[in-house]
Amino acid sequence: MIRVRSLALALSAMLLMSTAAACGSGGDDAPKNVSAETAALGTLTPGVIKVAVQPYAPYTSVQGGRIVGLDGDILAYAAEKLGLKIEPEVTDFAGMLAGVQSRRVDITIGGVAWSADRQKQGLFTDPPYYSPPAMAVRSGKTYKAVGDLEGLNLGTVEGYVWVKSIQAVPGGKLHAYPDANGVFDDLGAGRVDVGFLDPLIIIAAQKQRPELKIDTQYLTPPTAEQVKAKPAYAYFQPYQTGFYLPKKATKLEQAISAQIDAMYENGELEKLVRKYGGDPRQFLVPAADVATARRGVDRPQDWTPPSIAQ
Repeated sequence: MIRVRSLALALSAMLLMSTAAACGSGGDDAPKNVSAETAALGTLTPGVIKVAVQPYAPYTSVQGGRIVGLDGDILAYAAEKLGLKIEPEVTDFAGMLAGVQSRRVDITIGGVAWSADRQKQGLFTDPPYYSPPAMAVRSGKTYKAVGDLEGLNLGTVEGYVWVKSIQAVPGGKLHAYPDANGVFDDLGAGRVDVGFLDPLIIIAAQKQRPELKIDTQYLTPPTAEQVKAKPAYAYFQPYQTGFYLPKKATKLEQAISAQIDAMYENGELEKLVRKYGGDPRQFLVPAADVATARRGVDRPQDWTPPSIAQ
């Protein structure tokens, strides 16, 4: 995500970017022969794209100076096509956003949710994928709609916007944890009925911790009427992710968006989503409100969100 973090995270995390471990460096390692097309993209170092990430497998993690995971693989494909060398910098989520907004990095990736507020301070690419409302449940249990959650013990990570959604469920009991492991531990022990986490995190836990006996399910999104009655239910709907860039990086954003759109067309995104255990129909087909959210905001009025064939 995929995660959606509270915007209340302290801006002091900007300082972390200056001391974060740089897993790769420019200088002598920067490309020597950079084409005019690549240089025109306007990255901080010609031929290099500096990327702020935090460890968030299987979306982003840094191994041997490379970003791996779904977001990492998508950016690697685009960067290769554009002639850019990826240079990761490790930080936390607040530092990721701050690094972009202060233009200390060229881009940040890793399940960053598009929002009207965030786009005011930066640029979003077209969505590399959409994040469905995923639930971790004990094997044999089935929950389909918001009404099925009433009166249940519902877990998520502190600061995630699902906290607000859970608090709006009638009779729902919120269990908030420092990290996803706490959600999985209590789910396996029966202290939690449903855990709201990014889908690939749940899928990875199923493989890595089979003793928990958990399944991945997708919540049927609440209707517009339900969201109108309980605005916090909006966070139970799918959201669009994006790669996030500085406000002035228009050429770079347009170039990466074009590569993302091409990956929908040529099957590359379907291949990568399947690689990490995801269902392309859940990740690569936009909800109806994706277009309306961005049209006239940071996209033209006739913008059509990218999608695989249905």
